[in-house]
Amino acid sequence: QVQLVESGGGLVPAGASLRLSCVASGRFFRSNTMGWFRQAPGKERDFVGAINWHEETVTVADAVKGRFTISRDTAANTGYLQMNDLEPEDTAQYFCAADPRPASQWKSLPWRMVDTWGQGTQVTVSS
Repeated sequence: QVQLVESGGGLVPAGASLRLSCVASGRFFRSNTMGWFRQAPGKERDFVGAINWHEETVTVADAVKGRFTISRDTAANTGYLQMNDLEPEDTAQYFCAADPRPASQWKSLPWRMVDTWGQGTQVTVSS
């Protein structure tokens, strides 16, 4: 069992930066990978990025490549999504996720198959 708790969302102007945090508890060490999806109203939940917890290798969606970065602090059991140069199109609810599959597979991983989800945190970017 694992639980994920997210924080860091907010309302910001275009061009601003935010850092989302995801704190894991329980048996997270068995999950191997932490990642992020986002979902705007009326749209599907889309992959953002993921990190292999032990190897620290990262996979990021093309839509955010160059603006968003994934990292983690193993001592704190915390993953981070650093979002720079935010655009109104980035407005969505952002969900932290944990799954045993490696980060390289997450681009094609249906979100419904992900093992564990956080509650989500809202990011709103004004124009």
